Amino acid sequence: SIRKFKSCQIRKEELDAVLEAAKYAPTGGGRQGNLFVVAQDSALRKQLAKLNAAVLGKDFDPYYGAPTIILVFADGTRSTPVEDGSIALGNLFNAAHALGLGSCWIHRAREMFASEEGQALLKRWGGEDRYVGVGACSLGYPDGDLPTPPPRKVRVVIAQ
Repeated sequence: SIRKFKSCQIRKEELDAVLEAAKYAPTGGGRQGNLFVVAQDSALRKQLAKLNAAVLGKDFDPYYGAPTIILVFADGTRSTPVEDGSIALGNLFNAAHALGLGSCWIHRAREMFASEEGQALLKRWGGEDRYVGVGACSLGYPDGDLPTPPPRKVRVVIAQ
């Protein structure tokens, strides 16, 4: 997870590749019920940051200054919205890393878009009220060295 980003925007080709990976994430029953909203406009970014921080009752940028935010929504009327949106986010992060981009999972999308202001934004973007926020991806060029991952705590059970 990257928590410090350069201010310059990512290239369109990089954004397209990351979104393409997200679109190909598996979904329950193959229904493809995810919705992705990309925020690169600074005013919208600030609005989203304020809305997200308000869930915690704080005033900060929970997106760590990333120039791009990808919000992931899933169809809440289906039986697997959290799973569908989560695996799409996983694909976003893997694609970002493969392209040399930095990313970080940001929580509180469910609470943000359950609010009146969040519902108004979702409606403005063409999302119906059946969509629920699953998470967000902060995306950009890392500002600094990549963190060294801690050793994995792998537990494997082989049943015979």
